[in-house]
Amino acid sequence: MCDEIGFIQCPEARYNRSPIVLLENKLGVESWCVKFLLPYVHNKLLLYRQRKHWLDREALVDITCTLLLLNPDFTTAWNVRKELLQCGALSPERDLYLGKLTLTKFPKSPETWIHRRWVLQQILNRFPAVGHHKILLRREAEVEVADAEITQHANDHLAQIILQEMMVCADAASRYPSNYNAWSHRIWVLRHMAQGNSKVFHDELSSLRLWVSMHVSDHSGFHYRQFLLKELITDLNLGPELWSNSGPQKQASSSPDSSYLVDQLFYQEMEFCSDLILSFPGHEALWSHRRHVFYLWHQWKEHHRDCSSSRDSQLKHLSELEDQGRSCLSRHGHGSVLMEVDLVSLEDPEEEKKLRGVLPPGVLNLPAEHLFVSSLLDSCCSHEQRSLALAYRKWLDMVIGVQS
Repeated sequence: MCDEIGFIQCPEARYNRSPIVLLENKLGVESWCVKFLLPYVHNKLLLYRQRKHWLDREALVDITCTLLLLNPDFTTAWNVRKELLQCGALSPERDLYLGKLTLTKFPKSPETWIHRRWVLQQILNRFPAVGHHKILLRREAEVEVADAEITQHANDHLAQIILQEMMVCADAASRYPSNYNAWSHRIWVLRHMAQGNSKVFHDELSSLRLWVSMHVSDHSGFHYRQFLLKELITDLNLGPELWSNSGPQKQASSSPDSSYLVDQLFYQEMEFCSDLILSFPGHEALWSHRRHVFYLWHQWKEHHRDCSSSRDSQLKHLSELEDQGRSCLSRHGHGSVLMEVDLVSLEDPEEEKKLRGVLPPGVLNLPAEHLFVSSLLDSCCSHEQRSLALAYRKWLDMVIGVQS
């Protein structure tokens, strides 16, 4: 099975042989034949769409496949394959394979990415229907076992598709710098196929460290890491409302454990960014990423502080209610009996201390950022690095310093 396609530069046919070359799963097409083959399949497909020429399903599959491997942005060919897929003449897996092969030569092709999402959506639409098979079973125990097996099979299949899409996106991003279409598709896959699965997002954040380390000038890769951070924090129900793209989200009180995880996420990302800035001086994408991550941390910290202040106010109010209850009991001669307050239970003071200081003070804050910039400027020899560091320090003073 081929895993890559490319054109062999050959202006004219020098030998009486096939222009198609297959070598170690690599498909090559001699360039001289493209000017003849592309108009031929293009005209045959247009005649079919205009009802002037009849083609059976297998012929349509072959013609659209040839046409799209030569010109993947021909929308009509993708639409014909949609019709073939809907009538059962083409499997989704076969169409995904064609898209994967096409992207090795045209990694930024917008029509290919659009069609790929459509095919994935068709696969997703089949998942809710798997539970209908249980009506064929008689006993309740058999229903539960079969349902569990079907669910597990569906989850395994979905996980395999997600892994395949991540590999396709990574390959396309490596073939074309700042490949917006590939990274947008990657985000779409996670939002529609892995929503709520924190492990997938954590794995993505971890596995992408090597890729961005090898592409330090690619803003798209760092934008994707920012998306992962936002999703992980939102999953913990700690993000401010403005982090959500789908409107205001219900705010939930954070536990000390979840607060610690969020702090660790930000701290590790800033440490990773520091290492890249020191190792690869003068790259704007690194400083832009640092600015965005620190701004997200500052937003979350302000939101977290507001929640803590609200909780402290609630505790103070409950303390006043308890004092009123004690005085009421003493007036009625029941000073040794404590009244139960049914509104909200008082939180453990030790938990409150953990909530206020989950990490050692000074690990991630504005003075620490100023110290990082100052130490870098003292030892920096690169003009570009100095300019970016000074711009970052100015941003800290004008944006974060004013809001603090």
